[in-house]
Amino acid sequence: MRLLPEIIDSSSAIQEIRRNIHAHPELRFEENRTSQLVAEALSSWGIEVFRGLGKTGVVGRLVGDLGPGKMIGLRADMDALPLQEHNTFSHSSQNPGKMHACGHDGHTAMLLGAAEYLSNHRDFKGSVIFIFQPAEEGGAGAREMIKDGLFKQFPCDAVFGLHNWPGLAEGNFGVTTGPMMASSNTFEITIKGKGGHAALPHNSADPVLTGVQVVQALQSIVTRNKRPVDAAVLSVTQFHAGETSNVIPDSAFIGGTIRTFTLEVLDLMEQRLREIAEHTANAFDCHAEIIFTRNYPPLINHAKEVRFAGEVMKELVGEEQVDMDIDPTMGAEDFAFMLLEKPGCYVFLGNGDGDHRSVGHGMGPCHLHNPSYDFNDALIPVGVSYWVKLAQRYLA
Repeated sequence: MRLLPEIIDSSSAIQEIRRNIHAHPELRFEENRTSQLVAEALSSWGIEVFRGLGKTGVVGRLVGDLGPGKMIGLRADMDALPLQEHNTFSHSSQNPGKMHACGHDGHTAMLLGAAEYLSNHRDFKGSVIFIFQPAEEGGAGAREMIKDGLFKQFPCDAVFGLHNWPGLAEGNFGVTTGPMMASSNTFEITIKGKGGHAALPHNSADPVLTGVQVVQALQSIVTRNKRPVDAAVLSVTQFHAGETSNVIPDSAFIGGTIRTFTLEVLDLMEQRLREIAEHTANAFDCHAEIIFTRNYPPLINHAKEVRFAGEVMKELVGEEQVDMDIDPTMGAEDFAFMLLEKPGCYVFLGNGDGDHRSVGHGMGPCHLHNPSYDFNDALIPVGVSYWVKLAQRYLA
């Protein structure tokens, strides 16, 4: 592992920043304290600061000393999750019901570490754009920053993202070309029927019976409509109907999610979901009302940028510690919006198996979105060095 000595020496200070952010988690579009911390740090290092993109987003621009050149964007997310933390260590959440359970505290701290280092080593051509994004957790903060002119104001030649990944060996990297993460979409189906006495079902149009048929039929989309080689998930996660045992209700609600790696498969699945819900409801003398929401598109890595990032990762940690064909995940990430606008690459950095949690941690696993999770501080010099080497090589 070829980490920069100066970065290793500064890791304890970056760890303090990370734990400070962890102790004060803020939800999407509420990252006021975090964005202030980020802006003040960037400004103190002589980096030009821009605020307000995507409401609470922060952008830092660092121009090299060797003249004009390319522009590289490095992105970290800042928001926390609405979870009650189970950990009791000294840097556990001080905000009830809010927690950094996805490692965005670590992402923010590592990018700040890279910004500090590069501000002291400006021997490159062009510019580094440090993108501190709000509201990754369901708020599409990346999309909001783009709407507010992120890439018009900062026309990056390429943009790069990173996420810690529990279960991947500590300090290892994983990436793949093409689909890396899935699209995220939600559906809501309301079956409207005719209520009545449960002892006289022939006088009713039963939305519960209809809804059960709809739920079963929806799985045929995955098994019979899409090609077997096209990955997709359709999960029904909600079914609500009725309030008492002797009344057939007049409506039933079905909710769930669909994940795909391509928009073509998503188009097919939405079409078939609508057809199945509507026609099944009609067959049982009911009516279906459908709301289908496309939240995040698939995250598609670009081949050239994957090769470039791969060279940096292999130089940093060694070829054996870099998986260039890691399995994609059905999870979703709004960095996908940035990759629709600019070429780029998104990588996983192994958070390990949770053994880094030694004192005061909860009893649950160290998985993302788990109340016992904590970011692995051993990753800080690795992540900072990755960002630094990526920028230096890109702007050489």
